[in-house]
Order: sequence, then structure tokens, then C-alpha cells
Amino acid sequence: MPKVQGEKTVVFIKRSILYVAITLGAIFVLFPFFWMVFVAIKPEGQAFSLTISFAKPLWKNFVSIATDPSYPFWRFFINSLIVATMGAALTTLFCSMGGYVFAKKDFYLKEILFWFLLSTMMIPGMMFLVPQFAIVTKLHWINTYKGMVIPHVASVFGIFMMRQYIETIPSSLIESAKIDGASELQIFFRIIIPLSLAITTTLFLLTFLFHWSNFLWHLVVNTPDSPKLTLPVGLALFRGQYQMDWEKMMAASCFTIIPIAILFLLAQKFFIEGLTSGAVKE
Repeated sequence: MPKVQGEKTVVFIKRSILYVAITLGAIFVLFPFFWMVFVAIKPEGQAFSLTISFAKPLWKNFVSIATDPSYPFWRFFINSLIVATMGAALTTLFCSMGGYVFAKKDFYLKEILFWFLLSTMMIPGMMFLVPQFAIVTKLHWINTYKGMVIPHVASVFGIFMMRQYIETIPSSLIESAKIDGASELQIFFRIIIPLSLAITTTLFLLTFLFHWSNFLWHLVVNTPDSPKLTLPVGLALFRGQYQMDWEKMMAASCFTIIPIAILFLLAQKFFIEGLTSGAVKE
């Protein structure tokens, strides 16, 4: 009996240490979000004060952001929503097609071409900034949605993800569909896409997040008076020459995380399944 009691004590101590570590990790990860809300509800000029008065209107900064006619927050919001949705949808579609071809089709120099594409991932993204800007300028795509979306539609990482997953789909399904007279488009949209829904959703979420938070490219391809400015660039307008309006910037930031949170909550099942697919080999 003392031995059994000792084992229970060891298990209890291990679980306690694990829960404490998880709790500390959660606090560390969530601290920026708590701090963002904490600053957003403070009066003007008290962003770095550790005290808060609940007697004052807490939502003043949120109301100011949403209703201030001199700060077109909702225009920035809608522009970001359009750019992120278009970018995620097009990237997911083209990467799925590319992944399907590299996974299930045979053509000359397929493996060499695939590894060549993978090798381009070693080039820093900043190296593409100037050539992409030159092309967008030549095409007169400055201050347009397509100027912000199309240069980032091609994603080698997305093709790699889709190829690895589609390879696990039995080729016998595709051969059976061909015998039944299905075209390539029918095979792609009626067999490949439904069977790879988890990884497709994961790629859509990751790409949406990339476009939603992209600041540098949206700043480069828009002039200061552009009607197509997005939220990341709009948030930077709170930065003045001598000071920053931290309270309103944090209030606007609280609004910006709402679409991302809703999207992840709705698709969390597919997202987790997509991330863990292939983790266990049977």
C-alpha cells in the first residue's frame, strides 16, 4: 500500500508541474492580447500607466475609431477583407492544382522542377520586393486590388503542402473515375478537393492571415491618398511625427483580430486535422 500511495503522489506532482507549465505558457502567449485590450480602454495619454479607472467610459476609443469621419476605419477594414479573401482563395486554388499535378501526374523533369521550386524558398522574400514592384508599376497596378493580390498568388510552400497530402490519396480512385469517363476538372473538383478538405482549409487560413497582416507590400503598392489602403497601413497612420496615439491604435487593433478569430473558430477542426495529418505513419 505505501508503494501505491507513493506512485500516486509522484503522478500528482508530475501533473501539477505540467498544469503549472501550461498555465504559465498560456499567460505568456496571451499577454499581448490582454495588454492590447488594457491599453485600448484607457483614457488618452495614459497608455503606459499601470492604473485604470472604471469610472470613465471604457469604450470611448472603440466608438471613436468606429465613428470618426476623419479616420476611414471601415474602408480600411473592407479593403483588407477583399484583399485577404481574394488572395487566400486564388492561392489555395492554384496551389491545389500545382500540388495535384506534382503528386499524381508524370511529365518530363518533374522531380527536378519540383526541387528547383523548393530551392527558391531559401531566397529571402525581401529579394522579390523590387522586381515585383517594377512589374506592378509597368502593368499600372498601383493603387489596385490586383496589385496587392496577384504577385503573392504563387506559393511554393502551398504547392509543397498540397503535394504531400494529395500523394496519400489512392491513385485507384483517379483511375476508376477516368474509366467512368470523368474529365480532369471533374476529378480535381469532385475527388481531389473533397478528399483534401482539411489541408485545403489549413492553406486558406494561413494565406488569409498572411494577406490580412501584410504591411510592407500594401504600403509599397499604394500611394498615401489611395482608396485601397488596408488595415495594417491604416493603423500606421496613428504614428505622428512626435507622438503616437497608442490608445486608439490598440482599439483599432482589437477590431482587426475579430475576423481572424471567427475564421479560426469556424475552421479549427479542419485546421488541426490539416496540421496533424501525416504526423503518424501507419
